[in-house]
Amino acid sequence: MQKGLVHIYTGNGKGKTTAATGVIVRALGQGQKVLLARFLKPDKPESGEIKLLSQQPNMTILTAGIGIIGKMPEKEIIVKSVNETFAEAKELVLSGAYDLAVFDEINNSMHNGYIEIAAIRKLIEERPEPMNLILTGRNAPDEIRDLADLVTSMEKVKHPYDAGIPARKGLEF
Repeated sequence: MQKGLVHIYTGNGKGKTTAATGVIVRALGQGQKVLLARFLKPDKPESGEIKLLSQQPNMTILTAGIGIIGKMPEKEIIVKSVNETFAEAKELVLSGAYDLAVFDEINNSMHNGYIEIAAIRKLIEERPEPMNLILTGRNAPDEIRDLADLVTSMEKVKHPYDAGIPARKGLEF
């Protein structure tokens, strides 16, 4: 039995969720069971990858469903939603039924005080040994980075949004 790894995809550049989605596709292609817990993401409209992944038999998706940054409800609502989704996801992780778990935008959730860093540290420490874990989002805390086997920081050099070009269906969502 191989030791599971912890990957962190962080930074201010595009591609953190996209990189995690690529690993999810790889794991599913190898017949592995995958859990995706989405934080700070809207329930609807669903992105292209969520539409596709939700149809896969070895895939479980949980979404806090609280909106997107800039259009967020009050902090108390966010904290409640993030912590409820985290508790459900942690229970699934500890069940040992999954080979890979992805906690999308959990880094921002910690940074913004929606969930305690200690809860994520405990998740990393208590997960079943062979499980791989990916944490995404900007602002990954140093304390969590130190526990990871791989940390990749995406750097924004240039982005079409800065030129007034909105996100495009099939390319960004």
